[in-house]
Amino acid sequence: MARLPVALTIAGSDSGAGAGIQADIKTFAALGVYAACAITAVTAQNTQGVTDIHFVPPRSVSAQIDAALCDFDVAAIKIGMLGAADVADAVADRLGGLTTGRPFIVFDPVMVASSGDALSKEGFLDAVKAKVLPLVDCLTPNLAEAAALLGGAQARDEATMAAQGRALLALGSRAVLMKGGHLESGEAVDWLVTRKDARRYAGPRIDSTNTHGTGCTLSAAVAAHVALGAGLQDAVAAAKAFVARAIEAGRDVRLGGGRGPLMQMAVRGR
Repeated sequence: MARLPVALTIAGSDSGAGAGIQADIKTFAALGVYAACAITAVTAQNTQGVTDIHFVPPRSVSAQIDAALCDFDVAAIKIGMLGAADVADAVADRLGGLTTGRPFIVFDPVMVASSGDALSKEGFLDAVKAKVLPLVDCLTPNLAEAAALLGGAQARDEATMAAQGRALLALGSRAVLMKGGHLESGEAVDWLVTRKDARRYAGPRIDSTNTHGTGCTLSAAVAAHVALGAGLQDAVAAAKAFVARAIEAGRDVRLGGGRGPLMQMAVRGR
Protein backbone atom coordinates (compact mmCIF):
# COMPACT_ATOMS: atom_id res chain seq x y z
CA MET A 1 0.00 0.00 0.00
CA ALA A 2 1.24 3.50 -0.85
CA ARG A 3 1.84 5.81 2.10
CA LEU A 4 1.30 9.54 1.75
CA PRO A 5 3.29 12.08 3.79
CA VAL A 6 1.01 13.61 6.41
CA ALA A 7 0.97 17.12 7.86
CA LEU A 8 -1.31 18.43 10.61
CA THR A 9 -2.62 21.98 10.63
CA ILE A 10 -3.78 23.49 13.94
CA ALA A 11 -5.53 26.73 13.03
CA GLY A 12 -8.74 28.71 12.77
CA SER A 13 -11.47 28.21 10.20
CA ASP A 14 -12.12 30.95 7.63
CA SER A 15 -15.69 30.79 6.31
CA GLY A 16 -14.51 32.56 3.16
CA ALA A 17 -11.89 29.81 2.73
CA GLY A 18 -9.14 32.25 1.76
CA ALA A 19 -6.94 31.86 4.84
CA GLY A 20 -6.69 29.69 7.94
CA ILE A 21 -7.32 25.99 7.97
CA GLN A 22 -8.85 26.05 4.49
CA ALA A 23 -5.76 27.66 2.94
CA ASP A 24 -3.56 25.14 4.74
CA ILE A 25 -5.51 22.14 3.50
CA LYS A 26 -5.53 23.45 -0.07
CA THR A 27 -1.78 24.01 0.12
CA PHE A 28 -1.06 20.55 1.52
CA ALA A 29 -3.24 18.95 -1.15
CA ALA A 30 -1.62 20.93 -3.99
CA LEU A 31 1.79 19.72 -2.83
CA GLY A 32 0.81 16.06 -2.48
CA VAL A 33 0.64 15.95 1.31
CA TYR A 34 -2.31 14.48 3.22
CA ALA A 35 -3.89 17.04 5.56
CA ALA A 36 -5.11 16.33 9.06
CA CYS A 37 -6.52 19.25 11.03
CA ALA A 38 -7.45 20.59 14.46
CA ILE A 39 -9.68 23.67 14.46
CA THR A 40 -8.94 26.25 17.16
CA ALA A 41 -11.53 28.87 16.25
CA VAL A 42 -14.47 29.35 13.92
CA THR A 43 -14.49 32.75 12.26
CA ALA A 44 -17.23 34.39 10.22
CA GLN A 45 -15.24 36.19 7.56
CA ASN A 46 -14.98 36.82 3.86
CA THR A 47 -12.79 38.90 1.57
CA GLN A 48 -13.96 42.10 3.28
CA GLY A 49 -13.47 41.36 6.96
CA VAL A 50 -14.20 39.35 10.10
CA THR A 51 -17.62 39.67 11.72
CA ASP A 52 -17.52 37.01 14.43
CA ILE A 53 -15.07 34.67 16.21
CA HIS A 54 -15.91 31.62 18.29
CA PHE A 55 -12.96 29.99 20.06
CA VAL A 56 -13.17 26.23 20.25
CA PRO A 57 -12.95 24.96 23.87
CA PRO A 58 -9.37 23.93 24.73
CA ARG A 59 -10.48 20.41 25.61
CA SER A 60 -11.86 19.95 22.11
CA VAL A 61 -8.68 21.33 20.52
CA SER A 62 -6.63 18.85 22.56
CA ALA A 63 -8.92 15.98 21.54
CA GLN A 64 -8.57 16.87 17.85
CA ILE A 65 -4.78 16.92 18.11
CA ASP A 66 -4.78 13.59 19.95
CA ALA A 67 -7.07 12.02 17.34
CA ALA A 68 -4.73 13.02 14.53
CA LEU A 69 -1.47 12.10 16.21
CA CYS A 70 -2.57 8.72 17.52
CA ASP A 71 -3.70 7.48 14.10
CA PHE A 72 -1.53 9.23 11.49
CA ASP A 73 2.23 9.28 11.02
CA VAL A 74 2.45 13.08 11.11
CA ALA A 75 5.76 14.39 9.74
CA ALA A 76 5.11 18.12 10.16
CA ILE A 77 2.74 20.39 12.05
CA LYS A 78 1.71 23.89 11.01
CA ILE A 79 0.23 26.03 13.78
CA GLY A 80 -1.74 29.09 12.78
CA MET A 81 -4.36 31.07 14.66
CA LEU A 82 -4.55 30.16 18.35
CA GLY A 83 -6.07 33.44 19.51
CA ALA A 84 -6.66 32.71 23.19
CA ALA A 85 -4.24 31.96 26.02
CA ASP A 86 -6.05 28.81 27.12
CA VAL A 87 -6.03 27.46 23.55
CA ALA A 88 -2.29 28.19 23.27
CA ASP A 89 -1.75 26.41 26.59
CA ALA A 90 -3.70 23.37 25.41
CA VAL A 91 -1.74 23.11 22.15
CA ALA A 92 1.58 23.51 23.97
CA ASP A 93 0.66 20.86 26.53
CA ARG A 94 -0.18 18.35 23.80
CA LEU A 95 2.82 19.02 21.58
CA GLY A 96 5.22 19.41 24.50
CA GLY A 97 4.45 15.85 25.56
CA LEU A 98 5.69 14.39 22.27
CA THR A 99 9.06 12.68 22.51
CA THR A 100 10.25 10.11 19.97
CA GLY A 101 9.61 10.98 16.36
CA ARG A 102 8.34 14.48 17.13
CA PRO A 103 7.01 16.21 13.99
CA PHE A 104 8.67 19.36 12.66
CA ILE A 105 6.66 22.33 13.97
CA VAL A 106 6.06 25.53 11.97
CA PHE A 107 4.25 28.36 13.78
CA ASP A 108 2.63 31.29 11.98
CA PRO A 109 1.70 33.58 14.91
CA VAL A 110 -1.53 34.97 13.47
CA MET A 111 -2.87 37.91 15.47
CA VAL A 112 -4.58 40.12 12.89
CA ALA A 113 -6.52 39.23 9.73
CA SER A 114 -5.59 40.66 6.33
CA SER A 115 -8.56 43.01 6.74
CA GLY A 116 -7.03 44.45 9.93
CA ASP A 117 -9.45 42.70 12.31
CA ALA A 118 -7.94 41.41 15.57
CA LEU A 119 -7.82 37.63 15.93
CA SER A 120 -6.38 37.28 19.43
CA LYS A 121 -7.44 37.95 23.02
CA GLU A 122 -5.67 39.64 25.91
CA GLY A 123 -3.01 37.39 27.45
CA PHE A 124 -2.39 35.52 24.21
CA LEU A 125 1.12 36.88 23.63
CA ASP A 126 2.32 35.93 27.10
CA ALA A 127 1.04 32.38 26.70
CA VAL A 128 2.67 32.02 23.28
CA LYS A 129 6.05 33.27 24.49
CA ALA A 130 6.03 31.16 27.63
CA LYS A 131 4.77 27.85 26.24
CA VAL A 132 4.52 27.68 22.44
CA LEU A 133 7.72 29.27 21.10
CA PRO A 134 10.10 26.85 22.90
CA LEU A 135 8.47 24.00 20.93
CA VAL A 136 8.77 25.64 17.51
CA ASP A 137 11.25 24.57 14.82
CA CYS A 138 10.43 27.50 12.51
CA LEU A 139 8.55 30.66 13.46
CA THR A 140 7.12 32.63 10.51
CA PRO A 141 6.07 36.12 11.66
CA ASN A 142 5.30 39.05 9.41
CA LEU A 143 6.79 42.41 10.40
CA ALA A 144 3.88 43.42 12.65
CA GLU A 145 3.80 40.05 14.41
CA ALA A 146 7.55 40.11 15.02
CA ALA A 147 7.26 43.59 16.54
CA ALA A 148 4.40 42.48 18.78
CA LEU A 149 6.33 39.43 20.02
CA LEU A 150 9.36 41.59 20.78
CA GLY A 151 7.41 44.53 22.19
CA GLY A 152 9.16 46.97 19.85
CA ALA A 153 8.79 48.91 16.62
CA GLN A 154 8.10 47.30 13.26
CA ALA A 155 11.15 46.73 11.03
CA ARG A 156 11.44 49.10 8.08
CA ASP A 157 14.56 47.69 6.44
CA GLU A 158 16.23 44.34 5.88
CA ALA A 159 18.96 44.83 8.46
CA THR A 160 16.34 45.36 11.17
CA MET A 161 14.36 42.36 9.91
CA ALA A 162 17.39 40.11 10.34
CA ALA A 163 18.19 41.62 13.73
CA GLN A 164 14.63 41.02 14.93
CA GLY A 165 14.85 37.45 13.66
CA ARG A 166 17.93 36.92 15.84
CA ALA A 167 16.15 38.49 18.81
CA LEU A 168 13.18 36.16 18.34
CA LEU A 169 15.50 33.15 18.51
CA ALA A 170 16.12 34.06 22.13
CA LEU A 171 12.43 33.35 22.86
CA GLY A 172 12.98 29.67 22.05
CA SER A 173 12.26 28.95 18.39
CA ARG A 174 15.05 27.12 16.57
CA ALA A 175 14.63 29.17 13.38
CA VAL A 176 12.76 32.32 12.37
CA LEU A 177 11.51 33.13 8.88
CA MET A 178 10.96 36.89 8.86
CA LYS A 179 8.35 37.64 6.19
CA GLY A 180 8.96 40.96 4.47
CA GLY A 181 5.87 41.21 2.32
CA HIS A 182 4.91 44.50 3.98
CA LEU A 183 8.38 45.99 3.66
CA GLU A 184 8.56 48.97 1.30
CA SER A 185 10.98 47.57 -1.26
CA GLY A 186 11.07 46.62 -4.91
CA GLU A 187 11.32 42.92 -4.11
CA ALA A 188 9.44 40.53 -1.83
CA VAL A 189 12.21 39.71 0.64
CA ASP A 190 12.21 37.19 3.49
CA TRP A 191 15.04 36.32 5.89
CA LEU A 192 15.55 32.86 7.41
CA VAL A 193 17.54 33.28 10.62
CA THR A 194 19.00 30.37 12.58
CA ARG A 195 21.57 30.12 15.35
CA LYS A 196 24.19 29.36 12.69
CA ASP A 197 23.48 31.87 9.94
CA ALA A 198 20.96 34.02 8.06
CA ARG A 199 19.77 33.50 4.49
CA ARG A 200 18.01 36.00 2.24
CA TYR A 201 15.18 34.96 -0.09
CA ALA A 202 14.02 37.49 -2.67
CA GLY A 203 11.51 37.41 -5.48
CA PRO A 204 9.65 39.88 -7.70
CA ARG A 205 6.53 41.52 -6.35
CA ILE A 206 3.39 40.42 -8.17
CA ASP A 207 0.84 43.14 -8.82
CA SER A 208 -2.33 41.62 -7.38
CA THR A 209 -5.01 42.55 -4.86
CA ASN A 210 -5.77 38.86 -4.31
CA THR A 211 -3.36 38.08 -1.49
CA HIS A 212 -5.67 36.97 1.31
CA GLY A 213 -4.08 33.92 2.94
CA THR A 214 -0.52 34.53 1.75
CA GLY A 215 1.05 34.05 5.19
CA CYS A 216 -0.99 30.94 5.95
CA THR A 217 -0.06 29.47 2.59
CA LEU A 218 3.66 30.16 2.99
CA SER A 219 3.91 28.55 6.43
CA ALA A 220 1.79 25.58 5.33
CA ALA A 221 3.98 25.12 2.25
CA VAL A 222 7.12 25.12 4.43
CA ALA A 223 5.56 22.40 6.61
CA ALA A 224 4.48 20.42 3.54
CA HIS A 225 7.93 20.46 1.97
CA VAL A 226 9.51 19.36 5.25
CA ALA A 227 6.98 16.51 5.37
CA LEU A 228 8.10 15.62 1.85
CA GLY A 229 11.67 15.32 3.07
CA ALA A 230 13.25 18.73 2.35
CA GLY A 231 15.63 20.49 4.71
CA LEU A 232 14.45 23.81 6.10
CA GLN A 233 16.40 26.09 3.72
CA ASP A 234 15.17 24.20 0.66
CA ALA A 235 11.64 24.01 2.09
CA VAL A 236 11.53 27.80 2.48
CA ALA A 237 12.77 28.36 -1.09
CA ALA A 238 10.19 25.93 -2.48
CA ALA A 239 7.41 27.41 -0.34
CA LYS A 240 8.20 30.95 -1.48
CA ALA A 241 8.10 29.83 -5.12
CA PHE A 242 4.78 28.06 -4.52
CA VAL A 243 3.21 31.19 -3.02
CA ALA A 244 4.39 33.29 -5.96
CA ARG A 245 2.77 30.88 -8.41
CA ALA A 246 -0.45 30.80 -6.36
CA ILE A 247 -0.63 34.62 -6.31
CA GLU A 248 0.03 34.74 -10.06
CA ALA A 249 -2.66 32.12 -10.70
CA GLY A 250 -5.24 34.13 -8.75
CA ARG A 251 -4.29 37.60 -9.93
CA ASP A 252 -7.15 37.95 -12.42
CA VAL A 253 -9.75 35.88 -10.53
CA ARG A 254 -12.72 37.74 -9.07
CA LEU A 255 -14.01 36.25 -5.81
CA GLY A 256 -15.88 38.47 -3.37
CA GLY A 257 -15.85 42.23 -3.10
CA GLY A 258 -12.59 42.71 -1.18
CA ARG A 259 -9.09 41.27 -1.14
CA GLY A 260 -9.42 37.89 -2.82
CA PRO A 261 -7.59 34.64 -2.06
CA LEU A 262 -4.64 32.91 -3.67
CA MET A 263 -5.28 30.01 -6.07
CA GLN A 264 -3.29 27.16 -4.51
CA MET A 265 -5.19 24.50 -6.42
CA ALA A 266 -4.16 26.05 -9.73
CA VAL A 267 -0.48 25.35 -9.00
CA ARG A 268 0.83 22.10 -10.42
CA GLY A 269 4.02 20.46 -9.24
CA ARG A 270 6.39 21.26 -6.41
